[in-house]
Amino acid sequence: MILTPMRFKSFVWPHNPRVYSIAYDRKIAVQKIPFGRYHLQSLGQTRRVLRGEGEFVGEHAYDTFKELASVFYEETPGVLVHPVWMTTTAWFASLELRQEPRRDYVAYSFEFWEVVDGAGDTKLAARPLNSGGAPPQEAGEEDAQWHTVTRGDTLWELARRYGVELNRIIELNPSIRNPNLIYAGQRVRIK
Repeated sequence: MILTPMRFKSFVWPHNPRVYSIAYDRKIAVQKIPFGRYHLQSLGQTRRVLRGEGEFVGEHAYDTFKELASVFYEETPGVLVHPVWMTTTAWFASLELRQEPRRDYVAYSFEFWEVVDGAGDTKLAARPLNSGGAPPQEAGEEDAQWHTVTRGDTLWELARRYGVELNRIIELNPSIRNPNLIYAGQRVRIK
C-alpha cells in the first residue's frame, strides 16, 4: 500500500517520517469523598498532538531541512495532511535536529498541535455545514465550482483535472477530515 505524502502548508515531505505518535489529552478532576471514595469529572479534551521523527537523505538533505524550517518560522497555523491521521488545521509547534546535520543526512523530530474550533487565530478552522453537506455560502462564493464524486475519484486526481492546488481543495472542504477518503455522491468544492 502506498501512503499519501505528509504535507504542511507548502512543504511536502519527500518521504514520510519513519516514526510518529498521536496523543489525545483529557483533563480529569478528582474530588475526594469521605471514607476512601472519590468522584472523577471530565474537564474536557485539550489539544491533540502529533509527534514524529524522520530523516532527510541524499545530496540535498540539508536544503530540504532548511525548507521545512522556513515553514516552521511562519507564524500561522496551516492544513496538515498526514498519511494515516485525519487532515486537520494545526500549529507547527516544534522542530528539532536530532544530531549534527550533514549535507547528505539530517535526522529531525517535530511536533504539531491541532487547532480546536474557536481556539487560535485562524480562518482555516472548520466551518459548520449546511443541510446539503456543504459549508454555508459566504459573500463572494457565488462563482464556486463543485464536483460530485464518482467511484474512483481522489482529491489528488480532482486537483490535477481541474488545475487547482490540492491544498486549496482541502482548505475549501474542511468537512473532509481525511483527504484519502471521499465517497461517491459526495460534493467537493473545487474553486
